[in-house]
Formats: sequence, C-alpha cells, structure tokens
Amino acid sequence: MLPSKVVRHKAGRLVPVLLAGLILAACSGQGPQQTSNVNIQGPATGRSDYYLQQVQQSSDDSKTDWQLLAIRALLKEGKYPQAANQLNQLPQQLSDVQQQELLLLRAQMLIGQQNYNGAQQQLGQVKTDGLSQDQQVRYYALQIAAAQNRPSLSLLRAYIAQEPLLKGADRLNNIDATWQALTQMTQDQINSLVINAAENTLQGWLDLLNTWRTNSQDPQMLKAAIKDWQTRYPQNPGAKTLPTQLSQVQNFTKASTNTIALLLPLNGQAQVFANAIQKGFNDARNGVLNAPAPQAAPAAADASAQQPTDANSVVSPAVAGNTPPQTEQPQPAAQPVAAQGDSNAQVKVYDTSSQPITQVMQQAQQDGATLVVGPLLKNDVEQVVNSQTALNVLALNEPEQIQNHPNICYFALSPEDEARDAAHHIYEQGKRQPLLLVPRSSYGDRISKAFAQEWQTLGGSTVLQQRFGGVGELKQGINSGAGIALSGTPLNVEPAQSQSVAIAGLTIPAPQTSAPAPTADVSSGSVDAVYIVASQDELQLIKPMIAMRTSSRNNTALYASSRSAQAGAGPDFRLEMDGLQFSDIPLLSGSNPGLMQQAAKSFNNDYSLVRLYAMGIDAWTLANHFNQMRQVPGFAIDGNTGKLNADTDCVINRKLAWNQYRQGQIVPVQ
Repeated sequence: MLPSKVVRHKAGRLVPVLLAGLILAACSGQGPQQTSNVNIQGPATGRSDYYLQQVQQSSDDSKTDWQLLAIRALLKEGKYPQAANQLNQLPQQLSDVQQQELLLLRAQMLIGQQNYNGAQQQLGQVKTDGLSQDQQVRYYALQIAAAQNRPSLSLLRAYIAQEPLLKGADRLNNIDATWQALTQMTQDQINSLVINAAENTLQGWLDLLNTWRTNSQDPQMLKAAIKDWQTRYPQNPGAKTLPTQLSQVQNFTKASTNTIALLLPLNGQAQVFANAIQKGFNDARNGVLNAPAPQAAPAAADASAQQPTDANSVVSPAVAGNTPPQTEQPQPAAQPVAAQGDSNAQVKVYDTSSQPITQVMQQAQQDGATLVVGPLLKNDVEQVVNSQTALNVLALNEPEQIQNHPNICYFALSPEDEARDAAHHIYEQGKRQPLLLVPRSSYGDRISKAFAQEWQTLGGSTVLQQRFGGVGELKQGINSGAGIALSGTPLNVEPAQSQSVAIAGLTIPAPQTSAPAPTADVSSGSVDAVYIVASQDELQLIKPMIAMRTSSRNNTALYASSRSAQAGAGPDFRLEMDGLQFSDIPLLSGSNPGLMQQAAKSFNNDYSLVRLYAMGIDAWTLANHFNQMRQVPGFAIDGNTGKLNADTDCVINRKLAWNQYRQGQIVPVQ
C-alpha cells in the first residue's frame, strides 16, 4: 500500500489535467451545438424573420447557411419575391452541401411559380448520395410535385423511394398516393413500363394493380385475391398497410334492395321524362330488355315542346328532342353488361310533385324502404342531401355543390358530364389547343366551364371559346361570306394550381400574385381541335362556315356533342359532316341494336326520351350494385348510358361512345 502522502501528491497532479480536459470538452461541445443551429440539412422549423435576423448578425462563415434557411422559410410562407431576393444575394462560391440545398430551393421556387420543367431540370442535378434523410424526403416530394400528379414511371419511383423515409400519417398518405397514381394509369401505359429486375417493390405494386383490375367486379373474389397478394409480397409497403380504398373492401357488405323507393315527379312539366325513366327501370327489373319490340308504340309527348328552361330541370345531353341518325351501325366489340339484380325486390313509386320531398322521404322510410332511387329534380336532390337521411340514396341528378355522404351517390345525364367526357376524349387524341363553339346562353356557359375545368385538370392550357346566337345569326354570317375563324377569347376558370401543395410535410404555397389572363381575341393558327355544341340545323351551317375560313390543308379536328345527333339525318347530311366525331350514349351508338329498336318504337323515335329510358335501365343496375360503387375502388359497369364508374364523392361518371362520319357512314372512333 502506498503512503498517503504519495496518493495526495498524485491526486494533486491530476487536477490540472482534469480541468484542461473539461475545458476542451466544453469547447468541443460548443462546436457541434453551433453547427446544429445552422444545420441546413435538417428540419427548418423557424419563421423567416428569425432566420433573416440571424443573417444580419452572423459572420461570413455561417451567414450563407442562415440565408439558405431563410429562403426555405420564405418559400414555406409563400413569400416568393423575398425568397428570390435572398437567392440573388447568395455568394457565388458555395460548398457541396450548400450547393445541393440551393438546387432543392430553386426547384421549390420554380414549382411555386408553376415552372415544372425548370424544377425538374434543377432536381436532375441533385446528387442524392450526399443528402440527409430530411433532404431526401424533400427531394422526392419535389419530384412528386413537379410531376403534377400525372401518372408515370418516374412518379411511381419517387413515391416508392420516399416511403421508407416517412412515418405516421405521411407514410399512409404516400401509400394512398402511390395507389392513386397506379389506378390512374391506362392499360397502354402499364403495358409500356420497363422496370429493372431489382425493383421488387414496384413489381409488387403492379401485381396488386392487376389483381384489383381482374377481380374488381366481385367484392368477395377481390377480398381473397388481396389476401393472396399480401402473402406473396409480405414486404411490400401496401401489404403491411393496405391503401385506404382497398382496406374498405375488407369490410364490404352488399346493400339491401328488398324494398326500393323510386322517387319521380309524376305530374307537371317533368312528367314525360319521369315516365321514360320509370319505364326503363321497370323493364330492367322485369327482365324484358331484349323482348321483341311491341307492335304498336304508345304515344309519347314531344320533348321539344316540353323542354325545361331552369336549372332545376331534368337535363339530357341532347335537348330539344334531338335524335341520332338511323344508319347502319357496326357490331360493337362488347355488349354492355346486362341489367341485373334482385327481380323480387319490392319497388314503390312516390310522386315528388304532389308533396314536399321531406315528406316523401319520411313516408318511404316508414314504408320500410332500404334504398331510394331519386329524386329527379335538382332542388329536391339538394334537400335530400341536406336532410342527413340514413337511407341509401341513388340521386338522379346532381346538386350545385357536391357533398360527400357515405350513403349517397349521384347519377345524372347532364350536359356538363358530356363536356367533361369530351375534354378527356380530345386530350387522349393528342390535341392541346381546343376551341369551343357554344351557344350564347347560360347553357353554353355551363358547357364551357365544365370543359375548361376538366381540361385544366388533365394538364391542358387555356381553352378558347367562341359564341354563336342561333340559326338566324348563322345564316346571316354564311350569306355574307363571313365564315367562322378558328379563334376565340381565353376562357378563365378557377385554376386547380392556385391551391397549396402539401406532400410529406413539405408545403408549397400558391404564388401570392399571378398575372391576369389576356382577354383579347387570340388569332387563329394554333387551334388543333374544335368542340361544337349545336343542334343539327346549327351544325349544318357551322361546319361549312369553318371551311370558308380555313384552307383545305388545315387538319384541325372537329368534334360535336350529342345535341347535334338526330333521327332522320340522310346521306347528304352524313356526307357534309365527313370527318366530324360526335359522342352519344352506347345504346344510341349501336351497342344493343335489339334494345335500341324496341326503345325507338316505344318513344316514337324521340331519342331524348330514349336517353332517359336508358338512364332508368342503368339506375336499376346501379341500385343493385350500390355498395360496390360506394366502397369498391375501380368498380365499373358497361351501362346503356356509358361506361359507369364512381369518383370519391360517388358521382357516377360516364365515358360515352364516340362515332365519326366517314364517307356517308357512321363508324366507331378507334
């Protein structure tokens, strides 16, 4: 044992060493702490004014980092001019870490300014290996935002790469967004994908998409198929947490159709339309759709004399009794799905014109109704929606403002619906500069707004419009040799891009100000498609008037709504319309010739009523698949009024049939 004196002496010599060590530790501890406060690779939770203050108070070695954090905060707050000013003040010489952060900030600035191509160029220069986890999340979020939700292989890869970096709600949102991007891809896009052998996660997602598309018409089969997929791809993010839409399938139960309440106005102006819908509904229920046509058709009121004039009315895409040509129709590739359901269901019809709709709904509920089909008039639909009814409702019209209720779906034959379908058809044909020729009326306003909003959603640019005032005005124009120039004024609608983008915690506000759209006429030369909403008489004048102002080499494509399709159009008219494409419901486009003949005789060739008859048939089919439309994503029906599917608000969308006049014949558009 050492003497105590020696021990004390050794301890005394250790004191200066310990003190020096503590001082060094304190100094070294201050270094990382300062660095973390100016860590441009981590989260930036402060406000811009705080970071800007730090810029003013900092020395040169940390000032640039504070500037980058300030720019990031300014962009988050939507202060683009201030952010641009700070970007211009950055020094020319930046470190590699600062340079990578600058690329992310420039990309975010460009996305906020809606310069998506420029943003993608900036992101293409980023070296992902040197990014922190926080920067990687932002990098992939910027890639997703720059893609503008347009499905593509690069968008899918960005979602898949981002998912492991996320937690909680951000991760679930990523999975849902990945699934949405997949389901929005066309089959041609899917078939053209070329993926790497190591992309197991992407391959799993594609297999899930195929599983869903193969089994979406049968909820029970879809349940089993999803479970099998989860067994085969246990490590896939979607297997661990199913997309919200698919998780709903696990709880699917068929809606009861024991007692159906059919709500229609059986008196007044809309009675003739209600009768057509009711006949279609009953014929589908009784299974007489393919029965031989009756020998004598009952007299039907002329729709042209009873067309409604207000927004509360029943609206068919082809108003004023317009009817399609009775020409030879080619055999379709596939027949629409047959109306099916419980033929033993008890159907009770209630007259909505005899008492307030609230009383009708109460009576139907007291009578034991398990499902309501109707009402038909717009204001009645709005009252039912606002009543918070517990009954399942398939409304036969749409309110002005769609409300999402888990027990309500909306099915309408609206002109807006047809305009939106036209926007899709024209865009899919590769056209990018459309001109609308529509009536100078509130009807034309509705068509134009619906088309332009849908066009913008698809990624299209500004739509041009030109108005006309009827046959008399058109005749004056053609007699004077004025013709119709392919020019118009920009149609301004509320842009979808004006709203903020939030992805995985990254918020990209809309610009504070935007330049107003021009209001002057835009000269001709750039229009590559014309969508015409006109009667047959008007179209017979409009098409030659367009030809008067365009050269024979002009290849602008012409499209028309079903408003111009009428019965009795002879070979001369079909030859005059050569090349023009027009839309209509499948029943009137040759999908079921036997049913078409039967319906035509029943309504004395009034094809406005035939359209509503087809609506009644499809209403029966939809009623018997109510919960599938509400709960099973991708569930679709090949109906007589179009290929039907429901969006997230359970608004039934219709994809119409498109035909073309060609050498005096009517042929399907390929």
